[in-house]
Amino acid sequence: MSQKKKNNNYQISAIKYRPLDFDNVIGQKHITETLKKAIIKKNLAKSFLFCGPKGVGKTTCARILARKLANANANIIELDAASNNSVDDIKDILNQLNYLPIGGKYKIYIIDEVHMLSHSAFNALLKVLEEPPTHVIFILATTKKNKLLPTVLSRCQIYEFKPISIKNLIKYLSKICMLENVEYERDALLLIAENAEGSLRDALSAFDRLKLYSNNKLLRKIVAKQLGILDIQYCLKFTDLILDQNLFKTLLYFDQVIKKGININLFLNNLAYHFRNLLITKSPDTITLFNNNYSDNLKLKLLAQSQKVKNKFLIKAIKICEKTERFLTKSYNNRLTLEITLIKLLEI
Repeated sequence: MSQKKKNNNYQISAIKYRPLDFDNVIGQKHITETLKKAIIKKNLAKSFLFCGPKGVGKTTCARILARKLANANANIIELDAASNNSVDDIKDILNQLNYLPIGGKYKIYIIDEVHMLSHSAFNALLKVLEEPPTHVIFILATTKKNKLLPTVLSRCQIYEFKPISIKNLIKYLSKICMLENVEYERDALLLIAENAEGSLRDALSAFDRLKLYSNNKLLRKIVAKQLGILDIQYCLKFTDLILDQNLFKTLLYFDQVIKKGININLFLNNLAYHFRNLLITKSPDTITLFNNNYSDNLKLKLLAQSQKVKNKFLIKAIKICEKTERFLTKSYNNRLTLEITLIKLLEI
């Protein structure tokens, strides 16, 4: 993990701790090791395509690769196709191609969010991708590989970036906490990691916001409230009330939870995920699928509850949640829709 020189100017964590070398990139070893070998063996493609979800290291790896090949920053040209997507933007690049690199072997062109180029810009780019000058290397990055033409894909060496695992996100966040002198509960970092959905950038963005709000003390309770997540403690309570078929207490507890600021649009997703965890922990064959990053205390509570509930109930409950979630976007009254869903769960 790289740490830049401290100064008086505030930097967001995603920039402050951006990896400067392949060894510091997390969760993409299958890619970084391949690129390192390609550099050592001088087996370099003329066009690379880095694709995968947002915030997983595509642009970071593109810049690291570019620095290792270019020898000088003047030999690295970046284009953000999200805002520079016209044919003229690509023609500006094409007009520079014949200029030789300064003090190095290669000129590197990084085009981020390449899928956002216009049709005419793509056509202009295709011509040079087919046979670029010997001193030119293109590194394209995209979150939407499916939007790229097959003719573009066939001209590139493709690297598929994966979402960062929850385990790796927690490990990375704990290191950042130590560097920033932030106290934390492991379960708080787990919530941040789960909410980030595999994106390191999103995890660090949430960390920055929560650090400021909590005065450098990340507690699970505070993180859950600020992110609007239905915490596992709430899920355990809801499940107990539903199993007891206690209609009025369930609806009153739902009211309490909503008043605490829980994101009503995430409610069913979080509850269905809890039912899923209860289901997979009931069998030794599927318990390996369970996210083992919970604290021992929460893990014991979840395992105890899984023994009380039948498979048939959990399967029906997950189906009800999934069906309602699809309908929720069309609902005129989300709260009423969720209350009806809770009643349906009580009737199983």
